[in-house]
Amino acid sequence: MIARIKGEVIGKGLNFLTIDTGGVAYRIFCPPDALAQYSLAEEATLFTHLAVRENAHDLYGFGSEVERAFFELLISVSGIGPKSALSILSLAPVETIRNAVAHGDTSYLTKVSGIGKKNAEKIVLELGDKLGALEEGGTTRHEDVDVLDALKELGYSTNEARDALKHIPPDVVSTEARLKEALKQLGTPQ
Repeated sequence: MIARIKGEVIGKGLNFLTIDTGGVAYRIFCPPDALAQYSLAEEATLFTHLAVRENAHDLYGFGSEVERAFFELLISVSGIGPKSALSILSLAPVETIRNAVAHGDTSYLTKVSGIGKKNAEKIVLELGDKLGALEEGGTTRHEDVDVLDALKELGYSTNEARDALKHIPPDVVSTEARLKEALKQLGTPQ
């Protein structure tokens, strides 16, 4: 996976930047705030997500890791592809969208072209637990979403998983290490 790209902006379109990194140029689809942040001939740094499909490999770029992590959460919802997720992120800052999802505000999400009431409800339903765990745990770590999912797959309730996440020391950073620590908190031998 291509996690970050740093280079000179050599092209700019309505929804993408072209960045030259030592002779290789990448077209990276971006939300409006990332597009507005850079001008031609400027150096840009984008946190990226590579979306691989049968007929394309598309790069999506974001100004922060939090924005990329939220994008990845959105595309984890069945029926929401990268272009729809990018459109959702174009609505407002991540925190505003996160609050809308956390509070079940589907009308906010239906402002995006292609996101109807059913898809908006699906986003709220599927992301509600994940966002709740992140907010209540006082963290925005993308790894914790994976840990939460793994704990639920192992049969723990959402509340048990959230409690375990709250007690993981901040210096434990990898997904695997955080999962092991969560299992220790739950009293499960590894």
